[in-house]
Amino acid sequence: MARAFIFVLDSFGIGGAADADRYGDAGSNTFGHIAEACAAGKADVAALRAGPLQLPNMMALGLGEAAKVASGFSLEGQPGSKLSASSFHGAAQEVSSGKDTPSGHWEIAALPVRFDWGYFPDTVPTFPQSLTDAMVRQGNVPGILANCHASGIEVIENFGEEHIRTGKPICYTSVDSVLQIAAHETHFGLERLYEFCAVVRRLCDPLNIGRVIARPFVGETKATFTRTPNRRDYAVPPPQPTLLDRLTGRGSRVIAIGKIGDIFAHRGISEIRKGVGNMAMFDKALGAIDDARDGELVFANFVDFDTEFGHRRDVAGYAAALEAFDRRIPEALARLKPGDLFLLTADHGNDPTWHGTDHTRERIPVIGMVPGMAGGAIGLRPTFADIGETVAEHLGLPPGPHGASFYKALGGAVNKHA
Repeated sequence: MARAFIFVLDSFGIGGAADADRYGDAGSNTFGHIAEACAAGKADVAALRAGPLQLPNMMALGLGEAAKVASGFSLEGQPGSKLSASSFHGAAQEVSSGKDTPSGHWEIAALPVRFDWGYFPDTVPTFPQSLTDAMVRQGNVPGILANCHASGIEVIENFGEEHIRTGKPICYTSVDSVLQIAAHETHFGLERLYEFCAVVRRLCDPLNIGRVIARPFVGETKATFTRTPNRRDYAVPPPQPTLLDRLTGRGSRVIAIGKIGDIFAHRGISEIRKGVGNMAMFDKALGAIDDARDGELVFANFVDFDTEFGHRRDVAGYAAALEAFDRRIPEALARLKPGDLFLLTADHGNDPTWHGTDHTRERIPVIGMVPGMAGGAIGLRPTFADIGETVAEHLGLPPGPHGASFYKALGGAVNKHA
């Protein structure tokens, strides 16, 4: 039995979603628009990056081919366009309702979200008065600040000093099914923030809100506020077993890197490893590859693409982060054993050239390598769940109710490398 590794480049969509117009995202393309901005010199920043987008290792795994399948976008002549042996490439369309983090990850883990999440209206105030009253009363706080749709950095800058003066937590949302709560780690207290978020999580359950997120920060003034790595997500647990549940139920270990544990409400998770920033997370992922045994899954999320660059509409920063990630891919490939499944994908888009600051509805890349197998094109998959079912078959699990494995298309057979 072999091992499997799923690396999620959070928000790295490749355009072309068939239902993008339903979400106001027709024409969005995170990868394509970043590449076009780089080629036009619009993402050149001194000491950061310059020139065309350089992703030779992802291109060698088939990123260019995946983009063509998803949206017709082409990067002819990119370094690494010659495909690596045993690599595979394709794209996938999301069937889950919404374009949020839990839906994307759950569907990757072979559980599409067929129900509609609850959302807060884009009004001021945005939260129902009954919810606000209960938060204040049961959370034992003097009130809340913001109570609107906002991006995380701006809302802290706008309300952080008042928060320190008054002790009122900063509460805000977005187009996602989420209620985020920012508070100062020392003035308010980190543990108190976690306790408050747990209260709000219970209050949000009847509203079917997907996540309540603790967003701690430090600093004393608008100019010095910075978020810390002590974020914590309080997520609704998946309503049915995911790939992770199926693996741990069999006795196989699932090692979660980054916020994967939070996304799945810590269900189906054997071990959690975290780091600050994509590069530290990559180090943790490499360590997990080294530690993984036969039949085990390493599931990693690289959140900086989304939180640091997509939501902030930072094209140059996103491009530089992609190039830094790409340079490290050979370190992961060098650790693979014959028959291992290594897969790069995303959970949604977040086109930094798009209007607003929210996720974009896009198809995702499905690229990677299985050393010792044929690899090749897997086409456009009708659901992200095909990823989870492919991993399931690769690791010797029986088929689940959602999705279809493309494992045999790679020349694989269950337990071939046992």
